[in-house]
Amino acid sequence: MKVLLRTDIEGVGKRGDIMEVADGFARNHLLPAGKAIKASEGVEEQAGAMRRSRDLRDARDRESSETVAKALVGNEIIIRARAQGERLFGSVSAADVVRHVEEQYGAVIDRKDLVLADPIKSVGQYDVRVELVGGVVFELTVQIQPED
Repeated sequence: MKVLLRTDIEGVGKRGDIMEVADGFARNHLLPAGKAIKASEGVEEQAGAMRRSRDLRDARDRESSETVAKALVGNEIIIRARAQGERLFGSVSAADVVRHVEEQYGAVIDRKDLVLADPIKSVGQYDVRVELVGGVVFELTVQIQPED
């Protein structure tokens, strides 16, 4: 069945795409949830409008992500935490890194954009990968220092 996607669906397509999907998938999931409409003769114009708005949104998101990346690349985020020797009391999470980025540089990023496998548990310098909307990826240098 041919459908016009109304939202981005991972593994299927993006908003505004006309896709051929299994009849059962369309009838049981896409159409009832409002994620797609059945493609008919006059839907091409609507699909074009959806693609244009998607492209504009993607360009705007990429531009804002590049602005954030330019503000942060080459700068060091300094986080002071209670420590005994090299080991921290507790840990520094992605949410802590995001909060300090906003405090120190005024740049707003989401904690989900940080690729931090495990919380930081010791003093030192760490490179944290940041993956922003629009495919903008960069490394953020985080310096963990003991409190005085």
